[in-house]
Amino acid sequence: MNDRLIAGVDEAGRGPLAGPVSVAAVILDPSRPIAGLNDSKKLTEARREALYPQIIENVLAHCIVMVMPDEIDRINIYQATMTGMCRALAGLAPAADEAWIDGNALPRELSIPGRAIVGGDALEPAISAASILAKVTRDRWMVALDREHPGYGFAEHKGYGTPGHLEALKRLGPCPHHRRSFAPVKLLFDQGTLF
Repeated sequence: MNDRLIAGVDEAGRGPLAGPVSVAAVILDPSRPIAGLNDSKKLTEARREALYPQIIENVLAHCIVMVMPDEIDRINIYQATMTGMCRALAGLAPAADEAWIDGNALPRELSIPGRAIVGGDALEPAISAASILAKVTRDRWMVALDREHPGYGFAEHKGYGTPGHLEALKRLGPCPHHRRSFAPVKLLFDQGTLF
């Protein structure tokens, strides 16, 4: 594949009701292969945590960005994810020549050639590495958020709409890190019972 630098790109956290969406871009170093890369969802938390430092230490470049709830609410989760992908790619040094992105769509603002690869996080090691970095970074963020806003269970469900999270949301109301444009949170605001 000659000397072109290919960046794998993936995200974590499109679906949760709270917290940022995390996007990572990774350029692997062919001379330093990393064993065990796979779609982060197919790996245990312990395996992801073990791979995280290996990825950081052995790749040519990586960049992880977080798009926060206020921006998600302002431009919607799809656009926030696409924006995050462009930011992550822009943060790579050296820069990538091409982006391989997990999914079926490419950001319109992509400044380099790109390929959308459905299931790419299980097929392409660079996308797998990006998937792991995005997931671990976001999970760690949500654990920290749990300490800042106890009672919601963020460390356990990572912001997803589990029954326990929905119950806490009704009982406590949204915190500043909830996505106000997402239906269960929006409903509470629309009912006029909050703030």
